[in-house]
Amino acid sequence: MTAPFDASNPNPELRALARARDRIAVTLTVLMIVIYFGFIALIAFDKALLGRRIGSGLSLGILLGALVIVATWLLTWFYVRWMNAHYDTALRTFSEGEAGR
Repeated sequence: MTAPFDASNPNPELRALARARDRIAVTLTVLMIVIYFGFIALIAFDKALLGRRIGSGLSLGILLGALVIVATWLLTWFYVRWMNAHYDTALRTFSEGEAGR
């Protein structure tokens, strides 16, 4: 039997599931790259902006750096939640259906 995640699998349901997984993974990866490299670009090209104080002992750069870390946690949480709720459930349902044949 072909692995469920293999793109050459002839089952259209599994191919659709693999496409959905890939679409989510690529979207979240691109989003993380934009967030991270956007922050790095700000460091490289606008140090004055990041050095601006927004509170006692807190600069905009520190706040944005912390937000990059929080964004990483949130994107990871979203991916794990999506995989558990959609991908794993659909794969389990398919596997149980295949076992019954």
